[in-house]
Amino acid sequence: MAAHPSITTSCGFVSLVGAGPGDPDLLTVKGYRAIQQANVVVYDRLVSPEILSLAPSNAEMIYVGKQLDYHCVPQEQINQILVDKALGGNKVVRLKGGDSFIFGRGGEELEELAKHDIQFEVVPGITAAAGATAYAGIPLTHRDHAQSVQFITGHIQKDGREIEWASLAQSNNTLVFYMGLKQSGYIAQQLLGNGIDDQMSCAIIENGTRREQRVLTGNLSELPEIAKQAVSPALIVVGSVTSLHDKLKWF
Repeated sequence: MAAHPSITTSCGFVSLVGAGPGDPDLLTVKGYRAIQQANVVVYDRLVSPEILSLAPSNAEMIYVGKQLDYHCVPQEQINQILVDKALGGNKVVRLKGGDSFIFGRGGEELEELAKHDIQFEVVPGITAAAGATAYAGIPLTHRDHAQSVQFITGHIQKDGREIEWASLAQSNNTLVFYMGLKQSGYIAQQLLGNGIDDQMSCAIIENGTRREQRVLTGNLSELPEIAKQAVSPALIVVGSVTSLHDKLKWF
């Protein structure tokens, strides 16, 4: 296994670690090692207590979790915490659920560290789309169903340009929407309006990979009603691969 990068200056070091989608056993070995060496852990809402318990007992634990429509700590302040703690000579772990580079704003945080010449590394995590669908028995691709897969943010029209819906409306494609529960009606409307069949199967995976995981299935026209039964964190999966859930569910 690769050695942990050595710190050659008095400045600290930041490890951007993806904690995976929920099941603590899905944390990578490299992520595990970084957490055990940390002086400071800056962590999000969806990181499991079991993973947090891996940090040294004397490590400073800083919660910066976010949830729908409420940000405990603004992103700019999170960036500043990472800079300040690293400049203080600490080994900092920035711990995020899933993978830090897939809708985790990890790139923005690293840009701030780079601006201050702070050394860092990126430890990938299993993103929710891969972990939750695997635990739900829904293959993202399948020779008979889907030749492509796309990950899409459900924070629509909020943080950037509008989604190009026409490009998503393909029958041999799997669509995975992160953070999309609140926008489920709009998602269904746009996909139906761009030609996806209203009987296309879909699923909502709630608390993916955790003991309390729940999978709700139906067709695209029913998505807004199904979403009313679900709670965050949840993924929306649209595509015929979701029809395999009943046959392949194992967890």
